[in-house]
Amino acid sequence: MKAGRAVFQTLAMIPRFFLLLMLLLGFAAHAAPDPAVVRQLAAEESDDKIAAIHKLALTAEPEALAVLQQLADGTLKDAKGEDITINNRVRRELEGALAVLKLIDPDATVRFKAVKEIASNVDAAMAPMLARARDRETDANIRALLVEAHALATLKDADPQIRIAAAKSLATSADPNTKAVLKAQSEPANEAETEVRRAAFQSYLAVEDRLTLAETIGRIFSGLSLGSILLLAALGLAITYGVMGVINMAHGELLMIGAYATYAMQGLFRSQFPAHEDWYLLAAVPVAFFAAAVVGILLERTVIRWLYGRALETLLATWGLSLMLIQAARVIFGAQNVEVANPSWMSGGLEILPSIVLPLNRIVIVGFALFVLALVWVLMNRTRLGMFVRAVTQNRAMAGCVGVPTGRIDTVAFALGAGIAGLGGVALSQIANVGPDMGQGYIVDSFMVVVLGGVGQLAGAVWAALGLGIVTKFIESWAGAVIAKIVVLVFIIMFIQKRPQGLFALKGRFVES
Repeated sequence: MKAGRAVFQTLAMIPRFFLLLMLLLGFAAHAAPDPAVVRQLAAEESDDKIAAIHKLALTAEPEALAVLQQLADGTLKDAKGEDITINNRVRRELEGALAVLKLIDPDATVRFKAVKEIASNVDAAMAPMLARARDRETDANIRALLVEAHALATLKDADPQIRIAAAKSLATSADPNTKAVLKAQSEPANEAETEVRRAAFQSYLAVEDRLTLAETIGRIFSGLSLGSILLLAALGLAITYGVMGVINMAHGELLMIGAYATYAMQGLFRSQFPAHEDWYLLAAVPVAFFAAAVVGILLERTVIRWLYGRALETLLATWGLSLMLIQAARVIFGAQNVEVANPSWMSGGLEILPSIVLPLNRIVIVGFALFVLALVWVLMNRTRLGMFVRAVTQNRAMAGCVGVPTGRIDTVAFALGAGIAGLGGVALSQIANVGPDMGQGYIVDSFMVVVLGGVGQLAGAVWAALGLGIVTKFIESWAGAVIAKIVVLVFIIMFIQKRPQGLFALKGRFVES
């Protein structure tokens, strides 16, 4: 009678809304936990408590989950009405049991997280429970994970034939943990189990190939992401350098202006439109473009226009301008980096394989870079302004002779290049720290893209930026970031020695001296 009252008191502590939820989901028909097993949770010995926990976990019933959760919370009482206490060893076992029982939780998100946790540490004793959870699972993605977890559990079964079947079923996995398990299984101490070893080794090779493919995809995507940033940084530089021959060392600071414009719009939306804060990034795009373009016009009209045709002087002058812009940012925004948060719709990632997740912010940046590239291409190839810019790029003197206002084109082209750099700053603010010195790390890479691709060539800038991004990420994977920079720089120097015009050359380009 005392045991019955204890069980009744235990189950009575389950919240009513949880019981109602189980009833709606069809769980209420399951039997209550064995009173003797529940009473064993109050045993003096930790081994007895752990045995009871395992018995409850293997039932895979919602009522067992409720009892174990109360034990974890410290609200489960013994027959005397006293709280049941547990030590760290029991708590570790309890946490594992709760993770197992969460496979029957009504919330699919909870079940997904639970099976991901279990998959990293399964044993043969979990196989029956995993099979039950697999059979009742309705979500296709979670069911696939349960199938794999069950195979991992049966891979440790005493029957060699069951282990062979489990090893073969794991050949379609793309989980690094599964690869490690299969590798260990392919080298058993028992040489008599040749078939088990052979099946595990074949599945190991299949999983390794799939993981290698996933790593390659991940590196390519990282390279495309880096190349997109380089492209946005280099597009404007390709226009200004191609039209005016100006070595603009302040181009990186135009990226910084775009990033700080994004930061300012974030602050404005937080203070004035908090309900629409997630849309600050869209508002920052035109603001960053025009802010950088205005600064570009000021630089061109006050300093750079007097130095056309004198490359060394433009390099020195724009370097001084870059220092002035950096100091101005420090005065206005402070010397420390500022926070620019990703909008909620750019947070998280897209899991294409268990071992590879593509961040949403980088996916959006790649798409944004392609969008900007398309707009620039239309502007340069389908508008009157683009025709004038291309004419000045190829032969400034001849363009002037046929009525092209070269001075005005210089100003507009510089403003356009600066504005595109501002857009690059918007993208950069979503993946890097925003601070006064942020542009310094991209100016050299931008010039490398322009020189490698061919001065004034959009196609060259695209191929050079994306190519350098992908090659850099592959080299970084085995040699590190510093060696990758050195290797890329040496390659560009050697390439330019053989092909000074870059990947794409403008025929008839006029070079001022």
